[in-house]
Amino acid sequence: MPDHFHALITPSPDVSLEKAMQFIKGGFSFRLKGKTEVWMRSFNESQIMSKEKFMNCVRYIEENPVRRGLASTPQAHSFSSAARASLDPMPLHLQG
Repeated sequence: MPDHFHALITPSPDVSLEKAMQFIKGGFSFRLKGKTEVWMRSFNESQIMSKEKFMNCVRYIEENPVRRGLASTPQAHSFSSAARASLDPMPLHLQG
């Protein structure tokens, strides 16, 4: 998306979601060298507790460029996970 992104993040057991976001935001901002404001002060958190919710989130994220008129299919958007051959697997605790 040109003005935002969506991510499904599963932090390791010893890293909180807040700390993981701090690493992502801090690393990106460091590389950008503070040339412009990029990040909102917060993020939206939604716990995904089932395989169905996980798949719904993946579908929502992948269809976002289509809804915005940036691509005709999720696979046609070059920055979409739908255009990738390999992604991280679904977390083990949701696969059951």
